[in-house]
Formats: sequence, structure tokens, C-alpha cells
Amino acid sequence: MTAESFRADGGWSGPGEPRPASLLDVLSVAAVVLDTSGHIVFWSPQAEDLFGYSAQEALGEFAGRLLVHPEHLQTVLGLFAEVMESGRSWAGAFPIRHKDGSTRLMEFRNMRLLDHAGDVYALGIAADHERLHRVETDVALCERLIHQSPIGLALLGPDLRYLLVNPALERIDGIPAAEHIGRHLRDTLPFPDVDTVESALHQVLATGAPLLDQYAVGRTPADPDNDHAWSLSFYRLEDPGGRVLGAAASVVDVTERHRAAAEADRARRRLALIADASARVGTTLEVEQTARELAEAAIPELADVVAVDVLDSALAFRRTGRPESGPELFRALALKATQPTVALRAAEAPGDLAAYDGDRLVTLCVHTGRPVLVRHVAEHDLRRIARDPEAGSLLAHAGVHSYLAVPLIARGEVLGALDLKRTCNPLPFDQDDVVLACELAGRAAVAMDNARWYQSVRNTALTLQRSLLPDHPPYHPGLEIAYRYQPAQATSEVGGDWYDVIPLADDKTALVVGDVMGNGIDAAATMGRLRTATCAYADLDLVPGTVLEHLDHVTCGLEHYIVTCVYATYDPRRGQCHLANAGHMPPVLARQGKEPMLLDLPSGAPLGVGGVRFETTTVDLLPGDLMILYTDGLVETRHHDIDDRLNVLLALLDTPDRPLEETCDLLLHGLRHPDDHDDVALLAVRAR
Repeated sequence: MTAESFRADGGWSGPGEPRPASLLDVLSVAAVVLDTSGHIVFWSPQAEDLFGYSAQEALGEFAGRLLVHPEHLQTVLGLFAEVMESGRSWAGAFPIRHKDGSTRLMEFRNMRLLDHAGDVYALGIAADHERLHRVETDVALCERLIHQSPIGLALLGPDLRYLLVNPALERIDGIPAAEHIGRHLRDTLPFPDVDTVESALHQVLATGAPLLDQYAVGRTPADPDNDHAWSLSFYRLEDPGGRVLGAAASVVDVTERHRAAAEADRARRRLALIADASARVGTTLEVEQTARELAEAAIPELADVVAVDVLDSALAFRRTGRPESGPELFRALALKATQPTVALRAAEAPGDLAAYDGDRLVTLCVHTGRPVLVRHVAEHDLRRIARDPEAGSLLAHAGVHSYLAVPLIARGEVLGALDLKRTCNPLPFDQDDVVLACELAGRAAVAMDNARWYQSVRNTALTLQRSLLPDHPPYHPGLEIAYRYQPAQATSEVGGDWYDVIPLADDKTALVVGDVMGNGIDAAATMGRLRTATCAYADLDLVPGTVLEHLDHVTCGLEHYIVTCVYATYDPRRGQCHLANAGHMPPVLARQGKEPMLLDLPSGAPLGVGGVRFETTTVDLLPGDLMILYTDGLVETRHHDIDDRLNVLLALLDTPDRPLEETCDLLLHGLRHPDDHDDVALLAVRAR
């Protein structure tokens, strides 16, 4: 092995190749061998660098005179004699004389050598004291930094196995340092994308480009129940000669920052949910629709299974106070889930009634008016959540693990409860969820309360209005009659539209359709008064124009109400119909073999204007002829031209011999829409 030397990394280097750098090279350690007389017999290349003398200049020279100042010579000779005689080594710092005449402090290690022939020599190993002190300081500093740093640090070999781990990394991943050493990186990484990290590390080893501030989230053996977050950085390690030793890894725990960011994101989502719910919940004055909108707003952000149940007594306005105990009867209004689940079978279908005993949690919620939270649902909790044991089994099978019920409270009254369950979301409900659920429930409860009061008032007005309209009219000579009344679909109250069929003397019949401008109970009451007055004037056998003049006078005294009306009398003996119009929509006449047409009547002024004369027009109404009287709610909309709508009306009457009941249904179906804002009175007559 004279021509080549064995390298520490397993390869071979020839005489022309530089040896790999090491700590000895960094220190430039020199070796000098002296015989028993103190003359130099071996001189290393590093000694030439350290002392300034070449091998030719040093070999054979007395070391004391060459390297030691005269004032230190006796001390050196004494130390030399002691080492040679006792065999004990000596170490320490000592000033030497450099070839250039300067004095330099060197760190020495001296020891006695013995060869195979029994000859004794002295070996001196020397290094520059200042350089050695600097390296020692650097090593100590690095060691203290590694062991005291709050940042997790690790050294990895080229095969990504641990060589060193500091205490901070022990605390971060919960694995003792001794259990790291020799293990592969993937054996300790607590996050799922370990393949990505390993691939990036191999890239760092290959290119030397560091990988900085890589974000990772996972759970460690030290805290297996909670997520932690780390910032990872990797660097390639090289010795002074450029040989790749492995990689260094730094791990910074950024869990608090991660949690703060997650909480901020959660808060943003919750604010967005509240804003979205404000726009989506309460879009109509319908209790059932509001409940469905609330359930849809709560999934999937808040819960996986949502039910909205309202106390049946609250819907019926029978609830007078909040009971302390006892069972409750709920009406299910909405039921939603993020995905198909048997938990839906554990609840009542929307529209059904369900009785819950006083010990059930939803009953407790409405009795106390306070949220009920079960963070971790146990088997005994399911018995208090479900309505019966079978429903409890279904909830257990669905994986319900957390439960929350919040009351629906509006204006101090508990209307029902918002029932929330989690099956897919692994997190239990917390206090933030309670606050959010209460906010959603409060907003929805006000909308539901408005809706139930509106529906109550509307039902009252509608009942009054229907009671004022005629029942099934008796037989009228020469006429077939059909009629409809349909309340507004989208207004806040019912209107004042009406129709009437009044038998007169000599087999005549009065036909009336009118519209009180306004809505609500007042409009319905006004309509009732006008209908009564119309019947009274009809009995006087007056011509239609005169009847309208009397009604105009009556209307002027009805608190500024404006009314439109068509009044007609039919004489079957003459086959004639006499009509007068007070600002109303023109009737339609459909005759077999001819196009339906709008009757050209003088429109007149609405009733209530006062002092207006109304003209009477006579129209032949022959056997088989169809006449339609209607209010403007049938044809007027906010989005269409009235002439277009009247043309649609005429087109629907292209078959005048269609049965009258079918004709009424056809007109309502073809012209009415769910969002129409006015009610409709419709009267269809056909001459026999």
C-alpha cells in the first residue's frame, strides 16, 4: 500500500489524488519523531507547514536548538527526559520558535515509542494552539446549540437513517433519541406524506439545494389525540473536501400558528355560514319552507344529520307557558343529512307528529329553553336522544358520536328545537358550535314566528272571505255556471275579490264579479258589505248601469276604498245579457265557430270615485255561448304586458264547448303562477 491508500469512505485514492479532508486536515496536525538524543528522525509534511522547516532542513537536527528558545531549553529537556524514562505522555501548550524567527504557541502531545528491535523514540504531535482552540470552541458551540436548541435537529446518513437527534426532536415526536439512531426516516415521521418528504430529501442529497420551510401536519406518540404542525427544513452536509456526509434536518413546531390559522379559517367559515343563512333562511312566509332552509344551511358545516321539530301546540297557538316537565308533541318540519344514513329512519318524516317523553333531551331543550350538548355520545345517551329503543339502535348503527339540540326561541316563546348530530365529522360539538347553532336557530325562529302569525292572520282573512262568498248556487234557468276563488300565492294577506250569482224575477239571473283594491280582513269585510248591497239593489230589478251608480254611492262611504266591478243580468227568454262596467277587466265571449273576443264595454270609472254615470250594454247570449267574468289577478303580472296576457286568455278559450269546470281549471293553470301577488275571482257561464 505504498502507491495508494485506503479511503475512509471505502474507495481508493492514488498518489495524484488529494486525500479526503478530515478534522486532522482542518487542524493541520504535525508529527515529529526524535531519537533518544533528541535529534529529529521523522518529519511530516504538516510539520513543515507548522514550523517552517523543510524535511531536509530538519532531519538530523537537534530539536531543542531548532525549535526551542534558549530560555525554555532546560524545561524542554527535562520534560523530554521524563517522557523517555517513565513512558508517561505529556500534553500542553508550549511556545516554539518558527523558522521566520517568530514565536508561536503550539499544542503538543508527546509520548514514547518502541520499535520491534527495542529501540526507543519520542513522538511529538503538534497543532497550532489558536486554531485548535477555535475548533474546540466551534465544536462546543455546536454541541450546546444542538442540545439546547428549541428547534428539533437531526443528522441523517446518505441512506436517510438517523445518526444524531437532539432533545428538542425527542420532545416533538415523542420518541427517545436512542430509538432514533439507526432507524429509517419513514419509521418516525408522524405525517402521512412521508413518501413526498423522502423524495425531496433525496433531491437535496443529489443537488445540494436546501429544502426550506416545508409545512407538515400529523399526530405524534406524545400527543396522539391532537394534530400538530411543523416547519421542516433539510440541508446537505459536506466535509471540507466536499464529500457528502448526509443531511441535516430542522423541525420547528408551529402548532400554535397552525391552530390560530385554523381557528381564523373556522371563524371565517362560520361568519360566511351566518351570512349565507341570513340570505337563505326566511325567504318566504311559510313555516315549513323556513324549517327546510334552516336544515339545509346547517349541513355539512355544522352537522351531518339535522332535524327541525316544532311544538304542535306552538303551531296551533295553544301554548300558554313553558312547562317544567312532561311529554311533548312535536311536528317534524325538516330532516336533512349530508349523505344517505340509517339515522334518517330514526326520525319522523316531515309533516308527521312524534311524542317525546319528558326525559328526552329534545324535550329538556324546549322545557328549559337552553341548548343541550352531549360531546361524546355513549349508549345510555342514545336512549335519551332517540324517541324509542329501535330509533336508538339506528342512531348507534349510523355512528352518531356527538349531539346538540338548541331551542327555537322567538319573542320569548319556545317554538321547537334544532336537532343536530355528527356521524361523518370526527370532531365533537364544542361551545363554538353551540354559539353558532343558537345564532342560526334564533334567526330562523323569528322567521318561523313571523310565518306562523302571517299564516294565522291569512287563514282568518281567507276564512272570512270564503264565508262571504256564495255557496253552490241553486239552479238558474237557461244557464250553466261554474266559479273559482283562488287567494294570492305570494302576498302577505288575502284580497277583496268576489263573485256572485243572484236569482231575479222572471227567471233572470244577475252575474257579478268585483275587486276591492286592497287586502286583508278590511278588504274582505268591505267586499262583504258591497256584496250585500249588490244583492239588495239586484232585487229592485234595476238596469246594470243604475245598480253600479248605487254601489258607487255606497263605496264612497267606505273609507276611501276603490272598487272595480262588472254587473250583468241575463234574460233567458230573450237570450240577452245586459252589462255595465265600473273600471273592470272586460268579459270574454266565446261562441262556437268563432274566435273568442273581449266584450267592448264602456269601461267606466271604478266605484268610489263618486258622481259617475255608468252605461248599460246589451249582448246576445245564445245557447252554447260561453261568457267569462274575472278579476285582474287572472291576467295581470309584474313581468308581462297586459295585452299579451289577454291574448293568452282568449287562446285558452278556443274550445267553448269544453265543460265549465274544466274551463275554470284550465284558465287557472294556464295563467296563474306560484309568485302571483293578487287573488282571483272567476265566473264562467254558458247559455243553455
